[in-house]
Amino acid sequence: MSIQHLLRNNIKNLKAYASARDEFQGNSTSLRFLDANENPYNTGFNRYPDPKQLQLKALLAKHKKCRLENIVLGNGSDEILDLIIRAFCEPNRDSIITLPPTYGMYEVLATINAVAVKKINLSLGFQPQVDAILEATTPRTKILFLCTPNNPTGNSFTEQAMEELLLKFKGIIVIDEAYIDFSNQKSWLEKLDQFPNLIITQTFSKAYGLAGIRLGVCYASEEITEVLNRIKPPYNINVLTQKKAFDRLLEHQLVQTEINQIKTNRAQLIEALKHVACIEEIYPSESNFVLVKVDHATKRYHELVSKGIVIRNRTNEPLCTNCLRLTVGNEEDNVLLITSLQALK
Repeated sequence: MSIQHLLRNNIKNLKAYASARDEFQGNSTSLRFLDANENPYNTGFNRYPDPKQLQLKALLAKHKKCRLENIVLGNGSDEILDLIIRAFCEPNRDSIITLPPTYGMYEVLATINAVAVKKINLSLGFQPQVDAILEATTPRTKILFLCTPNNPTGNSFTEQAMEELLLKFKGIIVIDEAYIDFSNQKSWLEKLDQFPNLIITQTFSKAYGLAGIRLGVCYASEEITEVLNRIKPPYNINVLTQKKAFDRLLEHQLVQTEINQIKTNRAQLIEALKHVACIEEIYPSESNFVLVKVDHATKRYHELVSKGIVIRNRTNEPLCTNCLRLTVGNEEDNVLLITSLQALK
């Protein structure tokens, strides 16, 4: 499948902005850079960052066992999602499909870009309804967003449903893997070359513990990444973010240790939640949070806030009536949460 017919016409012919650092690349101390109108006095940050983030991408590609050309970096995953919608969806004409309950920014970004949103609720088991999705698809349906493990439900979608959609959906499929590091399922990155219409997004905010630096990652075919790199802002990833992410990637073993500890804490939290009277159901989780159904979500939410604990009330989401989303904390956090829940009357 060629993605050219899916692109907006004005994007097909867009010539990317060429920054000073695109036209000349080099860091030699013997060179005098008088090309970018930068402050000449060295503050440590007076020079623009690498617009292609080549050093960071090279290390990331090594870790993920993919090609550097398959990577696009964004100022958070939200910038990447916005770029994807702007590249493929014609305002006031095209549409996307989302599968509620799911990450709310898909709809927000589409609406900002004047792109219609078709919603096909997940099944009662929180799985994609493949037939309903395909039936709702028209030639103007450009993107399908699949969040797996899903937020806020915490579960992964079945490989069978995912493969059927990848084979039959005629547009772009974005698999949001923000929580993949906490799952026992393999990343779809391993099958990237099999599906030219596949885009995978990941983040440094969850498993890497770097939510504060706002760094999202996109993996796609070189045909797609070339387009996204063409329309992204020239210096979208700042120097501090690039350095912090690079250093964190070098701490691979520490990151994996932290992931394993969160998974252990998750199992312990789920076991403890079974003995909380106001909890009616605990949903399976392959993420760093647990969705639970309680007797009265809004009441319990405010009671926990009064005890100094902030969780997420998801009762207004489809299929999530009276559901609370509990982030897996450290051992002390989880003990406090359980103790506070058990004290509720």
